[in-house]
Amino acid sequence: MTTSSSERGVSLGMPELPAPAYPDDVRARLEADAREVIARYPDSRSALLPLLHLVQSEEGHVTRTGMQFCADMLDLTTAEVTAVATFYTMYRRRPSGDYQVGVCTNTLCAVMGGDEIFESLQEHLGVGNGETTDDGKVTLEHIECNAACDFAPVVMVNWEFFDNQTPGSAKRLVDDLRAGRPVQPTRGARLCTFKETARILAGFPDERPGAVEEGGSAGPASLVGLRLARGEAAPARVVHPRGGPHEEPQDAPSAERDAEEGE
Repeated sequence: MTTSSSERGVSLGMPELPAPAYPDDVRARLEADAREVIARYPDSRSALLPLLHLVQSEEGHVTRTGMQFCADMLDLTTAEVTAVATFYTMYRRRPSGDYQVGVCTNTLCAVMGGDEIFESLQEHLGVGNGETTDDGKVTLEHIECNAACDFAPVVMVNWEFFDNQTPGSAKRLVDDLRAGRPVQPTRGARLCTFKETARILAGFPDERPGAVEEGGSAGPASLVGLRLARGEAAPARVVHPRGGPHEEPQDAPSAERDAEEGE
């Protein structure tokens, strides 16, 4: 006999809290999307991560209703779903802003000014880490390394890169977001809301114009290894104190151009 996810949760000693149900039309739409996602995997439970993004795209965070929906669709207990939803920081557990503004405060970004940017944004927005502005537009948080050390300090908005930031440029950025002015990431396609981002992460087509074509490339520092592997000499790079003159290697574009052209 097959047991439901709720029955299995009780049998494991994990009482299930009742969650409000989605409206019938919303549930029908989400079920159609969920079945499309589940069909991509040989084992249905492998679809849990994208399904959590799917329910996050509905309400802007992962609610108990969303977790119960995932459990029902995948024949899991809500305890199993909750364990995953609480492990990954990309899943929000409470309402958050249209734009998740993350300031990298890992070692290199912090040294290059990330800590100063984060502190200035907290004061400018009047919020602390993980908090949202009163207008519901911006949630501020410090984040870990996003593999963009060439461009430190880096700020990310809904996982899109804004490179080489300063306290001043970061404050202008959040002001533009709150005012509804167009904002273009340093690399990649135009910005979209957090809900729209969540749907893309669930595996549905990115409808933003130029989203596929508009990408970024590694900076000169990351390409040094590629050049060495090709037997090319890596030129010396002179690094001056922050704010002083900066000398780029003269022949660096060669490897960068080759990487961009896929050679």
